Amino acid sequence: MRIEASGPRPVDDSWEQYTRPAAWAEWAPQIRSVRGVGGRIAAGDRGVVHGPFPVRVPFTIVSVDPDARRWRWRVGIRPVTVVLDHGVDPVEPGGTGGTTAWADVHAPALLVRAYAPLARLALRRLVGG
Repeated sequence: MRIEASGPRPVDDSWEQYTRPAAWAEWAPQIRSVRGVGGRIAAGDRGVVHGPFPVRVPFTIVSVDPDARRWRWRVGIRPVTVVLDHGVDPVEPGGTGGTTAWADVHAPALLVRAYAPLARLALRRLVGG
């Protein structure tokens, strides 16, 4: 299932925020902090996302394509592992008219439906919407 939001933030700025775990807590209300990755994400990076309460979820960055502004990660531990593809695209050709940020969530439908409102809020905040 794809979750997306569009807003006025320039696409390069949105990409920077999307690929720096230290910034995730600024726009994603479900994230309190991230441990294990400094700077921008890279394929093979591993860490832990700290959520609300005592929730801690391990992750692995599977791939990053800066030219296409796409990245994939695997979050959780077996048997509950979720794969998410992320990306940002310019709203208009040339990239000056804002950003559409999206996440394709590969998980059971019930889990995706529960997560979608929070993810949509986070993406709106990411793109300045």
